Amino acid sequence: MSSSASSVIQPAELGFFASVATAGSLTAAARNLGLTTAAVSKRLGQMETRIGMPLLIRTTRRMGLTPEGEVFLEHARRILGEINDLEQLLTNAKGRPSGLLRVNATLGFGRMHVAPVISEYCRMYPDTDVQLQLSADPPSLSSDAFDVCVRFGEPPDARIVAKLLAPNRRLLCASPKYLQDHGVPMTPPELARHNCIGIRQGSDAYGVWRLTSVRQAQRQTEAVHVRGNLTTNDGEIAVNWALEGHGIVMRAEWDIERHLRSGALVQVLPQYSTPQASIYAVYHQRHQLSSRVRLFVELLALKFGKFGK
Repeated sequence: MSSSASSVIQPAELGFFASVATAGSLTAAARNLGLTTAAVSKRLGQMETRIGMPLLIRTTRRMGLTPEGEVFLEHARRILGEINDLEQLLTNAKGRPSGLLRVNATLGFGRMHVAPVISEYCRMYPDTDVQLQLSADPPSLSSDAFDVCVRFGEPPDARIVAKLLAPNRRLLCASPKYLQDHGVPMTPPELARHNCIGIRQGSDAYGVWRLTSVRQAQRQTEAVHVRGNLTTNDGEIAVNWALEGHGIVMRAEWDIERHLRSGALVQVLPQYSTPQASIYAVYHQRHQLSSRVRLFVELLALKFGKFGK
C-alpha cells in the first residue's frame, strides 16, 4: 500500500478544509470551491471517517468547528502559509505576500498602534489575511500561536529573532492636582510616602521601582518599594487613575506622551531613568524567509520610528 493511500491526512485536504471551515456553511463552501453541496459534504465525511473524529458540527442553519476541527484548521493554515512562503521564495515573488499572518501584541499598545499598521498593511497587500490577538502578557516564545509578536524588552532566547522597532522609556508622572495636594518628590526614597499606582504586568517585580540617577558620574540604581491603594493589570486604567489625580504612575512613554504634551500629566523625578521598555518585533527564525513577515516588520519599523524621535 502506498504511503498516500494509508495517510490519515492528505495534503490536498488542508486547503479544502480551510476553505470549508471559513465559509460559514457547506452551501457557501460549495459555491466558493465550484462544487455541489453534496460533493463537499461527502468529501468532508470521508476525511472525518479516516481521521476517526468529527471536525465540523453541522446543523441546518449554521456550521461550527469541533475542538479537533479548530486544531486541524490552525495547523492547516500554518502549513499552507509555509508552502506559500516556499513558493514565493522559489519564484522570487517577494513583493506580493499572501496567506495568513498571525500577530500578537499587548492590549493598549496593540489597540492604539499595531492595529492601524495592520490596516495599512492589508491595503498594501490585499492577498494577506491578518489575525491580531491582544493579550495582557506576551505569549510563550515556544508558542506556535503567532508569526510576529510586538513586545516590550528584548527576549533572552537566541533562537528567536528580535528586531528593535523603537526605543521607549518608562516615565514617572502624576496630575498637577495630585502634586499640588501632596507635594513633588525630589528623590526616589520620597516615593515611599506617596500614593503610587500599581500595574501588575509580565515578569516585572511588582511594587519595586528601579531608578538610576542620570546626573551622577557613577550611575547608581536605587530600588524603591512603593505602595498605593490602586492596582490593576491594565495600563490604560492606571493612566486614567493618574489623570484623575489618584497618584503617581510609571508608564511607557508611548502611552503618556500626549498627556505630558497637553499638561494633563507632569513628569516626576525627570533626573532619574527607569528600566528600558524598547519595542521589539519578535518572530521565529524559520519565518525569516517569509515575505509577509518581513514586509510587516519593515512597515512596523517605519511607523514606529517616531517613538525614538
